[in-house]
Amino acid sequence: MRDLAYLKLMAREYPTVRAASSEIINLNAICGLPKGTEYFFSDLHGEYEAFIHLLRSASGVIRVKIRETFGYVIPEEEQIEIANLIYYPDRNLAKLRHEGKNTEDWKRITIYRLVEIGKVVGSKYTRSKVRKKMPKDFAYVMDELLHVDYNDENKRVYFEEIIRSIIETPVADNFIVALCELIQNLVIDSLHIIGDIFDRGPRADIIMEELMNFHDVDIQWGNHDISWMGAATGNPACVCNVLRIAISYNSFDVLEDGYGINLRPLSMYASRVYRDDPCERFQPKILDENIYDAVDPGLAAKMHKAITVIQLKVEGQIIRRHPEYEMEKRLLLEAVDYANGTVTVEGQVYPMLDNRFPTIDPADPLKLTEEEEELLHTLVTSFRHSDLLQKHIRFLYSHGDIYKCHNGNLMYHGCIPMREDGSFEAMTCGGRPLSGKALMDYISTQVRKAYFLEEGDAEKESARDFMWYLWSGAKSPVFGKDRIATFENYFIEDKLTHKENFNPYYQLSQQEEVCDRILAEFGLPTEGSHIINGHVPVKIKDGETPVKANGKLFVIDGGLSKAYQKKTGIAGYTLIYNSHHLALAEHMPFHPDRENTPKVAIVEKMKSRVMVADTDDGRELHERIEDLKELVAAFRRGDIKESTRRE
Repeated sequence: MRDLAYLKLMAREYPTVRAASSEIINLNAICGLPKGTEYFFSDLHGEYEAFIHLLRSASGVIRVKIRETFGYVIPEEEQIEIANLIYYPDRNLAKLRHEGKNTEDWKRITIYRLVEIGKVVGSKYTRSKVRKKMPKDFAYVMDELLHVDYNDENKRVYFEEIIRSIIETPVADNFIVALCELIQNLVIDSLHIIGDIFDRGPRADIIMEELMNFHDVDIQWGNHDISWMGAATGNPACVCNVLRIAISYNSFDVLEDGYGINLRPLSMYASRVYRDDPCERFQPKILDENIYDAVDPGLAAKMHKAITVIQLKVEGQIIRRHPEYEMEKRLLLEAVDYANGTVTVEGQVYPMLDNRFPTIDPADPLKLTEEEEELLHTLVTSFRHSDLLQKHIRFLYSHGDIYKCHNGNLMYHGCIPMREDGSFEAMTCGGRPLSGKALMDYISTQVRKAYFLEEGDAEKESARDFMWYLWSGAKSPVFGKDRIATFENYFIEDKLTHKENFNPYYQLSQQEEVCDRILAEFGLPTEGSHIINGHVPVKIKDGETPVKANGKLFVIDGGLSKAYQKKTGIAGYTLIYNSHHLALAEHMPFHPDRENTPKVAIVEKMKSRVMVADTDDGRELHERIEDLKELVAAFRRGDIKESTRRE
């Protein structure tokens, strides 16, 4: 029997046998519905236009639903027009008004078509769940339209009268917008982001706003997210890293217009200290033009070099503080022969491509100058005092984690560190060797300590340093390489020194038995479960496939970031899991003025339709049902009195 005190608490919500029994009936009915559709995205990298289009179009599924609804009744070009209206209703309505096409006839036909699509996409949900997604002002009317019985002549007239009344009032356009947004909302039941929202692309802040407004989303942190989270905690190395990458990709808008980071002190410092330095190795990549904060490429290169040198210094200081990181070989500023312009890496001497270091003392290369100290303090303060950044980072904490198990899927961004023999790689954490799930759980705890512990707490300082290790450490699951070759890429010509070797996981995980071992480690059944991760772009043009290990592993980073699209040949993937199947949507490089519908292909059919009862939510509902049954029994035994109070 359930604890009596707990049942008494439940009785406040369900005060009678009738109320509790009614809820049992309701929950059992919900368990008999098909599961909602889950969407998995990875490696968004600030590409807000492409991501928002994929979100609003449900990665091509809305086009499929339109085709299913109308078949060959309406021509293809009209189906595309309806799809574009659903994706961007305000924009398309404004265009139609300008062209004089937003007539009463058009509105009548459009509302009818949108209602039909709404019925299709809402059919797997309870009426109450659909209604909760409707705007309050239109909820009653929408609910009526979506549930009209056309076989009833009286109801058909009723339907037509509702539409006529909508069109005759000034709210018709608002009603159409609300219908479009409802359809978007119903197609994607839940959203999983498998890491790397930040860096490379122009506006990660806009993506974060979109995610915060979404009804059901979770995030598995990627290495680039961790870097921004570390910067928000005040880790100087992470602040420098975030700035270095943003400047190197000409992403000034996200820093200054998006998050209000004051870059003027850095620009003034860099233009003076590197005044006569062409900074040829630090020219930014111009993948996107800044709209609000255009910066001269020459000045950007100087800022890029200035922050890189500071980053290398403060990273070296972290390595010195933490011998347990085993990263002494990355102290490359100390390996430079400043007199001869060479550097020794792994015992090999290389000429430096750039040997202008006015702020480095060869006798103590990791020491910051007073001016660098002051500049770094200003930059760290700017990150910590950015209200919007802190709001976004808190959302990453509240809706995110290092991994997630849900509905038989294990999600994480990078890897589970492994040795060549297939065993889990251990990392010394707090004096104990941890690996596999235990390591991931430890990392989750440390990441939270770095942000939430009080300033001055020794544990917070250690956890804050650990945030940087997660960005670039060999045993970090979100990094997953033996080293990060930042220094070599800037200063050494030999491409062999630029190579970052992947953890054995990336080869081993292509074997089904290895995936089974990982799934078992996280308590998931090997039959019917999957691993879903990103981090490593799948080069489809070279014959690679995102489906690996006989369907046990999905790697869905296909290059949404423009920086990767030449390597991959596409623009990423969406993994879609509905009640019938798993499907992959293959994205095309996004262009605002052309058709961008992805190609959707089924990659695994379910043995039988997956119902809510078969999901994690269903198991929770079943527990709730058992609790309610106990409550009914307690009422009938007289252990708890039914309430006679009228609401």
